[in-house]
Amino acid sequence: MKLNCDMGESFGAWKMGNDSDVMPWISMANIACGFHASDPDTMAETIRLANQHAVMLGAHPSYDDKLGFGRRHISHSLTAIAHLITYQIGALESLCQLQSSTLHYVKPHGALYHDMMVDEQIFTVIVKTLGILNRDRSQSLALMVLSRNDNHRYQSIAADYNVTLIFEAFADRAYLSSGMLMPRDQPSAVLKTVTAVQHQMQQLLQGKVKTYEGDWLTLQVDSVCVHGDNPQAIELVKILSELITVTKSLS
Repeated sequence: MKLNCDMGESFGAWKMGNDSDVMPWISMANIACGFHASDPDTMAETIRLANQHAVMLGAHPSYDDKLGFGRRHISHSLTAIAHLITYQIGALESLCQLQSSTLHYVKPHGALYHDMMVDEQIFTVIVKTLGILNRDRSQSLALMVLSRNDNHRYQSIAADYNVTLIFEAFADRAYLSSGMLMPRDQPSAVLKTVTAVQHQMQQLLQGKVKTYEGDWLTLQVDSVCVHGDNPQAIELVKILSELITVTKSLS
């Protein structure tokens, strides 16, 4: 199990997250591609920082929505979504090439991530797009998705386009019994204390999580996300990284 974090979300005078302090403790960096946050200089610096700490590079594309930080649902045609993610992946990959780095995966951001998980057509066009992009790549791009009880359905669609899925869970977000994350506009959506996040991480390391309603979900978890803009981010990532290390040593 690997720890991932959304990174490179500053732009211009706007500063978001604690990238330099968080990066040493994670294994995968989801790098903003300029549409919900970031700019070319920030993207390049985030790549450099990830390379310094041997962190795997991932593209974090979103709807074109800096004003709403990519969290607003914006209607697009399926063709427009294909163009949207291709444009952003291409921008980040070109900056990776400047530093002789390889892009390994794609994790949609915010509303696009949510829409991908509730609309099979959007999910399909994303894996189809990655399948096409992978034809001329030596390192195929995987797709990071929310782990749910119906993972097999997503795996079947992705297999049609030869795209590998990375199943993700969240250490600092409340789950609903539907398998989806609680919407951020709800007061209990984000787990803000170290104790609460640590407790949920211990559940995820056992392949399960207790929902807000009190049910248990059984999940396949390849990677766990913690958000770098959490007020306790640095302390949290250290604790979660150490929990993963201890669990590996005992297995």
